[in-house]
Amino acid sequence: MSLQIVSYQPQYAAAFKSINQWWIEKYFKMEEEDHKALDHPEQNIINKGGFIFIALWNDQPVGAISMKKMDAEETTYELAKMGVIPEMRGKKIGQKLCEQVIAKGKELGASKIYIESNTILTPAINLYKKLGFVELEDYTSPYERANIALEMCIQ
Repeated sequence: MSLQIVSYQPQYAAAFKSINQWWIEKYFKMEEEDHKALDHPEQNIINKGGFIFIALWNDQPVGAISMKKMDAEETTYELAKMGVIPEMRGKKIGQKLCEQVIAKGKELGASKIYIESNTILTPAINLYKKLGFVELEDYTSPYERANIALEMCIQ
């Protein structure tokens, strides 16, 4: 069994959407920003300076993550749309996806990586904190479900 983290290609569009839609609908509801990112990932993430990575287990998509450039002038990226299919949880795939985003941020000279989430997603919040993200006091979010924001300074 082998895990690979690969850059997004159009053939992974359906997997990127289904992996993320599953967890969003399990715990919350799809919002406008979700539809934008998941229905048109190239237009709304990649073409705006962001990246998507797909975790492949024996060449099958089992996890996904994106990093969205937050502002054309800034060097801050948002870690977003991170999910792993239920049967593959516990194999540190989410951690490896997050580490890929952090490494890409360093490669790009990013100053910060930002995350919005919800405290009901305890394993994800614990992972972010384990990796060095710290909770922010003040933030605004386009997501109704977001009740926590974290960031990591990487430069």
